[in-house]
This record gives sequence, structure tokens and C-alpha cells, in this order.
Amino acid sequence: MAIFAGTKVEPIVKQLLTISAKKRAAVKEITLDMANSMKTIAKKCFPKAIQVTDRFHVQKLALEALQDIRIKHRWHAIDLENDAIKIAKSANKTYKPQLFSKEDTRKQLLARSRYLLYKSPSNWTKNQYERSIILFNEYPDIKTAFGLVQGLRNIFNSAKSREIAYTKLAHWYKEVEQSGFRAFRTIANTITINYRSILNYFINRSTNASAESFNAKIKAFRSQFRGVKNIEFFLYRLTTIFA
Repeated sequence: MAIFAGTKVEPIVKQLLTISAKKRAAVKEITLDMANSMKTIAKKCFPKAIQVTDRFHVQKLALEALQDIRIKHRWHAIDLENDAIKIAKSANKTYKPQLFSKEDTRKQLLARSRYLLYKSPSNWTKNQYERSIILFNEYPDIKTAFGLVQGLRNIFNSAKSREIAYTKLAHWYKEVEQSGFRAFRTIANTITINYRSILNYFINRSTNASAESFNAKIKAFRSQFRGVKNIEFFLYRLTTIFA
């Protein structure tokens, strides 16, 4: 395993080219994100390898767009509540917020719905399911955006080939256009630009999940010590614990 500082193309390419051409030619597939620097490195050092855009990076963009819609509604709800409190105070009255059936105020509903939007409905708890009904009834645009996220997730989960995935993505694009969400149109354009490497996922269904998990462990381990001074000893401890 090799560890490089940063993502600059030249120093990483220089180090990787020290590996024999024969060994680099043996690499058949590389899973990466959509950063151009990573694509350039893979192309220069492993020209025979198929590049696969990690599905979770694509889904993450859609989830961020969904959460952005929720957050905008939450800030608006906070503003409305603040204005209502001021009006109540000026009239020497006690402000009583509207409560939904889960005993949530509007801003609490939006705050507490964060995690259910990351999940598939089949993984919701009873409370999350009940809260989702209220949320989607109050905010149809969140329901629509959630449907787009789930639609994209289902393509990755269910498509059996690149051809089927291509067709399903075309239908998903139409839904995005009909939704009118600017952020989702940006995601659709990003997918279009990277569609070849995204469709390559459906060859072997490879992901960066294990690498991302290991990276999370490293960050958590590092945060325990509030940084690292002796890098050599830090790497030694990593290999001792996780290798």
C-alpha cells in the first residue's frame, strides 16, 4: 500500500511510474471519484485499466442536493418562528408554536427529518416513517427530491448491465428536468460528462467502500491524538492496529 500527500498529479505520477510497466499493465480496473486529477493519474500510470466512477460519490451529490432543499426550508421556518415570537412579545402574549402529530414544531420537523432522508424507506424506523408522512405532506418538493434520490439509488442497485443502466438513467434525466430542481440538473449534467466511467460500475459493480471505510478509521484514530507530529510512528501504529 502506498500513501501520498495531497492529490497533485505530477508527484503522484512520478512515484507510480517507478513501478514496472508490466505490473502497472496488470491493473485491470481502477475505482475513483470524479476529480480530474485522479482520472489523469489513472490514465497516465494505468492506461490499460478501466476507470470506474464510484457510485457512492454520485449518490452523495444527490443526497447533498436533497439536504440543501431541507436546510433552506429549515432556515425559512426559523425566520418565521422568530418573527412570530417578536409579534407575540410586542402584543404581551406568549408565543405558542404549531405542533404536528409527532409533537414537532415546524423547525423541529425539518431538523429531525435529516437522517430519514439518507435512508431507504425500507430502513426507516416507525418514528421516521410517521415523521416522513408529515414532512412530505408539508413539503412536496422534499418528497419529489427524495424520489429522485431513491430513483438514482435504485438504478445502481437493480440495473444488471451497462445497457439497462443507460436506459434507466435516461428516464431519470427526464424526471430531473420535470422537477425543475437546479441542483439536480447540475447532477444530471455531471453524470452525462462522466457517464462512461459511471456505467463501467455495472461491469463488476466495484466501489471504493472498503477504502473509504479505512480512511474514516484513520481520521478517527488521528482525531484521538488531535493531530500527528511523528508521521513514521503514526504509520507504524496504523499498520499494527489495522493491518
